[in-house]
Amino acid sequence: AEAVKAAHSAKLDIEPLPAVLDVEAAHAAKSYVQPSQTVAEGDVAAGFAAADRIFTGRQIIGGQDHFYLETHIAYAIPGEDDDMLVHSSTQHPTEVQHHVAGVLGIPASKVECQIRRMGGGFGGKESQPTIIAAAAALLAKYTRRPVKLRLRRRDDMTATGKRHHMVANWKAGIDKKGRITALDVEYLAGAGNTPDLTGPVIARALCHTDNAYFIPNDHFVGHACKTNTVSNTAFRGFGGPQGIIAIEAIMDTIARETGFDPNELRRINYYGPETGEVTPYGQPVEDNRLPEVTEAVLANAEWDRRRAEIDAHNAGNPIIRRGLAMMPIKFGISFNLTALNQAGALVHVYQDGSVHLNHGGTEMGQGLFIKVAQVVADVFQIEMDAIKITATATGKVPNTSATAASTGSDLNGMAAFNAATAIRGRMTKVAADHFDVGEEIITFREGRVHANNESVSFGELAKMTWLKRVQLSEAGFYKTPKIHWDGKTMRGRPFFYFSYGAAVAEVAIDTLTGETRCLRADIVQDIGTPLNPAIDLGQIEGAFVQGMGWLTCEELWWDKDGRLRTVGPSTYKIPGSRDVPPVFNVALLDQLPNKEETVFRSKAIGEPPLMLAISVWLAIRDAIASIAGNKFAPDLEAPATPEHVLGSIGKLRKRMAGHVGG
Repeated sequence: AEAVKAAHSAKLDIEPLPAVLDVEAAHAAKSYVQPSQTVAEGDVAAGFAAADRIFTGRQIIGGQDHFYLETHIAYAIPGEDDDMLVHSSTQHPTEVQHHVAGVLGIPASKVECQIRRMGGGFGGKESQPTIIAAAAALLAKYTRRPVKLRLRRRDDMTATGKRHHMVANWKAGIDKKGRITALDVEYLAGAGNTPDLTGPVIARALCHTDNAYFIPNDHFVGHACKTNTVSNTAFRGFGGPQGIIAIEAIMDTIARETGFDPNELRRINYYGPETGEVTPYGQPVEDNRLPEVTEAVLANAEWDRRRAEIDAHNAGNPIIRRGLAMMPIKFGISFNLTALNQAGALVHVYQDGSVHLNHGGTEMGQGLFIKVAQVVADVFQIEMDAIKITATATGKVPNTSATAASTGSDLNGMAAFNAATAIRGRMTKVAADHFDVGEEIITFREGRVHANNESVSFGELAKMTWLKRVQLSEAGFYKTPKIHWDGKTMRGRPFFYFSYGAAVAEVAIDTLTGETRCLRADIVQDIGTPLNPAIDLGQIEGAFVQGMGWLTCEELWWDKDGRLRTVGPSTYKIPGSRDVPPVFNVALLDQLPNKEETVFRSKAIGEPPLMLAISVWLAIRDAIASIAGNKFAPDLEAPATPEHVLGSIGKLRKRMAGHVGG
């Protein structure tokens, strides 16, 4: 309270200047926070020359606030010899460690950052916590007392970065069969006032503009537009959602303007087995599961029956219109920056058979700690209760990457697997000596270690191993294989593998008020061999609903002076329990193992399902298009708030009137 009073008593000498909030105005002035980026493949000019029809458009894509339950918080405790212990609500303890050390002017070895768990993160606690932690540490250094800094909700929303809002200007050409011959997309990204993570976010948007579709000739460019707002940052999907909604809007527009069935147009353009079909950044699409997820979701959703029912409903109901849409995803898993694809873990086995587990991943409610502990329990074949999962700490596992990009289980799970496997190998030798058998005879099963018909408990073997002076501790390490990326040419293999999924959504819209409701959602998600299906299902459902929020009700609004006015639950609408589709069906893709050697052949699940919520936005477009007999593509902003829905309906009716008049 005293700190707040002191802050309010400060007198600021500020000269107000016009606020630049519009990315198009910033782009026109060539005001950027960093150089633009380009992904290109083939000959775009030749592709357009070969096209039978060419389409152009502009898609407005809104931002999103993370709205985690726990706001930013840090607790700094000064120690002897300039040491500083910082408890931070962060997805990236190492970055907090480095920045606190830099602010205090001390080596990183004198700073330890710990995080037991976060009350939500969603990317908002990847880079932003460094500011809060550094301020608390600076005060702790000079007062020589512990300092806790916690932001109020209003301050958190006002001061911290959001998902990047973007404008996508596009031009697409297709041949008579509906195949895309060329695509040109320009993204104007609202970076805010500093770069933060805008560069990597744009890079990922460019790398996901193809989504599920092979585009032989393409040119994608992203501009980091400088605006007088907070510096925008990571958010679940990290640019992928903006790239995927852009291409899905393009596919939907082409289908409606040409009379193609939208699902058929998508299928025609899917990546296939043909030789030479690589992504715009040069990565082959292997282990393609797009046909499987599409066929499964259309069957589960009873597409044909419901399409006919909805069309019949719309024919007799001018006010309440219903819409139906399907969309697929192909989402790359790994950090674009190759160096970040590494992780460490520390595993100790004690003499009583209990296990201490520490790794570089952070827990924010996504179940990462449980998944990694399951990996260790499986290696040793012991109960989960025997494993103590400890707080993430830079003093135990150094130089960690952020828990982001859906890589938490892949990286940390494999690091823990490698550590536990090394210890088990040494314990196996001790067991073989004890039973006087070959090592190949030894098996770990149900908390015991077996040799033919004899066995000892895991704890008994741990004690034997200690008595033999054999190491029962291991620092595991893992780096993702096969990947490489050239940030200058924007080419390479940035992703270890792709995660596939598809969704069908049904909505109803009120054409008088613009209100919308998602009535049903059907999802099929490829997760390889799941580590924990219960956690994975929860992640799919939660990601989908969060994506619905981004696309339907969460709208950021700044006034003319650049002040954010949506700074709390009364002005910023996140989805509630009643916004969840009353019929919500989620299925896993037959648990097909990952082709790549991930931990137990699983696939990442944190981010991909968020983009499946684009099906809801597409279904709203479908409902609006029904007003004009599905002859024109609606112009619909994201999020599809009631105001934007009404605006889209108004534009469509004007176009209908102009078409009739012409």
